[in-house]
Amino acid sequence: MSNIGKGIIAGLILGIVSIIPMIFMQFESKSRAMTASFISRFAIGFIIFNMELPMAGWLKGAIVGIVLSLPDAIVTKQYAPILGLGFIGGIICGYFSS
Repeated sequence: MSNIGKGIIAGLILGIVSIIPMIFMQFESKSRAMTASFISRFAIGFIIFNMELPMAGWLKGAIVGIVLSLPDAIVTKQYAPILGLGFIGGIICGYFSS
């Protein structure tokens, strides 16, 4: 399977994982927030599988996960869950991408 295919699968999995807890929460603009969360996490999985950096895969994943999660964390002021999922999801995707 190509890296594009693997990235799409990883992005879909990470995106779904990110919206599952949101299903049970009550807040304004729930569908918009879930869509934004899905797209952001999808990008993490997709990008990790389709970029080359001269370092270990897990480290590449951790860096990409944190960098792409940081804007969402700053806007929502929910640092721990957003950065945590980006970091852990990035490490997992990076591990499997190498």
